[in-house]
Amino acid sequence: MPQMSVSEAILEQLLRCGVERIYGVVGDAIFGLMDAIAKRGTIRFISVKHESVAALMASAEAKCTGKLAVCAAQMGPGLANLLNGLGDAYLDGYPVLAITGQAPLNRIGTPYKQFVNQQSLLQAISGYTQLVVHPDSVIPSMKSAIHASITRGTVSHISIPMDLFNMQTQFQPQEPIRSFNSLPDPNCFENAGQILRSAMNPMILVGDKGRSAKAEIERLALAWGSGVANAYGSIGVIADDFALAVGGLGEGGNPYLASRFKEADVVLSIGTSWWPDNQTPLEARVIQIACRQNQISTNMPADGVVVGDIATIVAQLNRALKGFEPNSAWIERIRDCKQTWKDRNESEGNGADMPMHPSCIVRKIENHVSPDAIIALDEGDSTLWFMRNFRAKRQRVLVSEQWRTMGFGLPAAMAAKLCYPQRQVICLTGDGGLGMVLADLLTASRYGLAIVMIVLNNGCLQMERNKMGEMGIAPEGTAITNPDYVKLAEACGWKGYRTQSPEDFDEYMQALLTSAQPVLIEVPTTQAVYPDYPIML
Repeated sequence: MPQMSVSEAILEQLLRCGVERIYGVVGDAIFGLMDAIAKRGTIRFISVKHESVAALMASAEAKCTGKLAVCAAQMGPGLANLLNGLGDAYLDGYPVLAITGQAPLNRIGTPYKQFVNQQSLLQAISGYTQLVVHPDSVIPSMKSAIHASITRGTVSHISIPMDLFNMQTQFQPQEPIRSFNSLPDPNCFENAGQILRSAMNPMILVGDKGRSAKAEIERLALAWGSGVANAYGSIGVIADDFALAVGGLGEGGNPYLASRFKEADVVLSIGTSWWPDNQTPLEARVIQIACRQNQISTNMPADGVVVGDIATIVAQLNRALKGFEPNSAWIERIRDCKQTWKDRNESEGNGADMPMHPSCIVRKIENHVSPDAIIALDEGDSTLWFMRNFRAKRQRVLVSEQWRTMGFGLPAAMAAKLCYPQRQVICLTGDGGLGMVLADLLTASRYGLAIVMIVLNNGCLQMERNKMGEMGIAPEGTAITNPDYVKLAEACGWKGYRTQSPEDFDEYMQALLTSAQPVLIEVPTTQAVYPDYPIML
């Protein structure tokens, strides 16, 4: 049987799984892998400035495509720096594989530089982690890791001693194990159908994983007479102009929705674990739909659970509603809730002062971006304002939903542009979030990633300042020092602009969304207090 090196076998196995890129930072423990990447030229290595950005890009790629994404790093500190992005993929349930080097075989378990038990380090945020100690174990371990990531929507990880990469292996790469979603037990459908048909005041709560079932969800809502609420971060799954779409529930959502949502007697939860305190009904019967068994939420009630392909399940539930008569009085109350928020939302986005109000900035973004744009949000106050005021068409919004890490926006935007180079990609970030990943402005320039970054500059960590003020705590640590973003952008190979008026912002957005190089627009932003935010004491 012909042999190949461990590094060559790894790359061939990844190719068979459809992997096109590996994000990472070079270190001596993965030199063998880097050499094979350079010589074979089949998988592109995206070299970033910090490993956390590599893992965040991998997580964002998995969110964009639903496919396996890969990052790689040095042993010890390299792996430690990956943890932030791997945590994002793990909590949000997306398939990411991390490959890290390890000490040479004869130094494992000794006081060798940078040595640490990597499996212990990864245990809390991975579904599979393994140390490989023989060249013929690499492919079986790779297959197990990849299978775990794809079938369970999770993070997997393998540690490879540095001297193993150049050894020869007899184990050949193989086609990945294909998994197919079998139809749920008919009894699950029967139970869910009976609960649906019992509803007088139904509501649908849809998460990002319900995106594939958009058309079926809309048909179900119309047949059932149900409002459709967004879970956290799922803006754009159902277009804002859909007749029964009522905006987001809870943080960053429709402030009038909670009172209506709590009146529901049946809730259909689709692809989400979002169930915010004091926003949801206490007595409602709840049906959960999830694409994987491990994504059933223990955070919300479950009078019925259906697991499998979400679009297929929703289509089947549509058939179960044949002949159902929706409650016209409830539909009218849903429409009233929608209209009340629509009127207020319209007025919130009409400001014309400087510094600009976040709602005004969001409205101007909405007015200029294309219907199929990808919008990467950082974590912080800017995210809440966007989710509150942006009226989505069919834009794709990327967000750190559960992990909620600052610094997510730029890596996510770069990964999205690599995956979909022909689509508009916008990054909306605050000055706090951008400060964590400034060095990787150079990464966007290096790879010619023509993204548009909008930086809300208010000189503070606004969300933390607001919360601390509500709690009567001095806002120590919330003031931040910012660079001259225009000069910094230009020094990193970007175009840089500073907004002097709302009209400037309109002009920049109109002209720069088609730029062939990355663009940074700094917007002086008022220190607005976000309304309706639940303060957790």
